[in-house]
Amino acid sequence: MLGMRRKVRLETERLTLRPPMHGDYKPWADLRQQSRDHLAPWEPTWSTDHLTRKAFTNRVYWAQRSIANGSAVPLFLIRREDEALVGAITLDNIRRGPAQSGTTGYWVGAPYARAGYMREALQAVVHYAFSTLDLSRLEAGCLPENAASRGLLEKCGYKYEGVAQSYLQINGRWRNHVLYANLRGDRRGKSDAN
Repeated sequence: MLGMRRKVRLETERLTLRPPMHGDYKPWADLRQQSRDHLAPWEPTWSTDHLTRKAFTNRVYWAQRSIANGSAVPLFLIRREDEALVGAITLDNIRRGPAQSGTTGYWVGAPYARAGYMREALQAVVHYAFSTLDLSRLEAGCLPENAASRGLLEKCGYKYEGVAQSYLQINGRWRNHVLYANLRGDRRGKSDAN
């Protein structure tokens, strides 16, 4: 867990991945609002206060607490060339002990979709999770018809595992999800017991 106590900052070819800060509110709210139609089919219905400063402040505090206690690593994708907020990725539900696992979730703003940013970010988070956090399994789920997300997961080493019935409420309805997992390469068949 020592890796979680440090300040988390990951660098990719074009991006800096770092936790959200209070000063990110306006770019975040603007990008979320601008991308609402792009994101709505794939996300839980937004609460009425979703885009408010208060809700964002709570999000920043949640991110700080989650990183400090080792339960999640929420990161914003910042494009280095112009400091633009591109989207976000979260390594969440971090489970220690026998599981050594976590769940990956992400979103990208409409203007930045299909530019390879999320692939860069997801590859960096996978590497961080396996090498720094010593996790063994990363899970992700998406709607069966979300071809872009399925393709992204597969390009980043995730393998299809099955379907979870009525897994999450998305856009106001309980929806099935396809489940994927990425296993650390040296994991299969090994244990701490010798």
